[in-house]
Amino acid sequence: MLQLLSHQFVQYAFIAGTLISIICAIVGYFVVLRSQAFAAEALSCVGFTGATGAAVVGLSSVTGTFLFTILIALGFGLFGKRLKGRDIEIGMILSFALGLGVLFLKLYTSNATEAVGILFGSILSVTTGDLYLSLITGIVALIVLGFIFRPLLFASTDPEVAEARGVPIQLLGIIFMLLLGITIAEAILVVGVLLVFALLIAPAATAQHLSSRPMKSIILSIALGLGFVWGGMLLGLLFHVPVSFFIAALAAVTYLVTVPLVHLISPHINHLATEEEGI
Repeated sequence: MLQLLSHQFVQYAFIAGTLISIICAIVGYFVVLRSQAFAAEALSCVGFTGATGAAVVGLSSVTGTFLFTILIALGFGLFGKRLKGRDIEIGMILSFALGLGVLFLKLYTSNATEAVGILFGSILSVTTGDLYLSLITGIVALIVLGFIFRPLLFASTDPEVAEARGVPIQLLGIIFMLLLGITIAEAILVVGVLLVFALLIAPAATAQHLSSRPMKSIILSIALGLGFVWGGMLLGLLFHVPVSFFIAALAAVTYLVTVPLVHLISPHINHLATEEEGI
């Protein structure tokens, strides 16, 4: 294992996985808080369409992934509050985008390997260019999110009161969807379309079941995301099994175990707290 960790491609994988885990955990907190998980899933699948469509017109898959994902994210952002409850429309966009991606793949079969790589990802084949791109886009996304953090949190938890107090709900929604699109496109380059959802939703959803405090939930979400990625890569290297399987498995099992456990323990904790207040 120590010998494997000395290889550059493994080190690149751990660095890229760390960057992706942190940004996905923070953005994912707001995705879960705003009930936009299905929209995030649709955007991740749109990245596949962008990658294959770019190949048809002679562009790189990276360019196509970013352009198409950000374009659809902007469209979702313009829906504003109307995006909630639009599962049917989002589902239609999702199915159409996947069908379009398959068509593009058929039209340009010579680039099929690259397109499939976008779909399934390969964190152990991260290049220096991927690493720099992930670092730059991640820093930009975090800086923008830092500027809008407080109003976005207010608008996400109580949109009616926030709007009444003059918070620009529509503008914040557009900016956040663009950040989500950038984050998803960035993550697709490293972990692929099918694994983005696990890193974007599972850590944040698990953390919000463990704590209702925003900062504590975000810190827990980051810790869980890092645990899933680092644990998945170590297990993948140890057992010679695709890393994506272990990352997805760790994320799913942790969530499925944590949620019922929290519901089971919470009444006892509340009962003890009530007794302490009475004393």
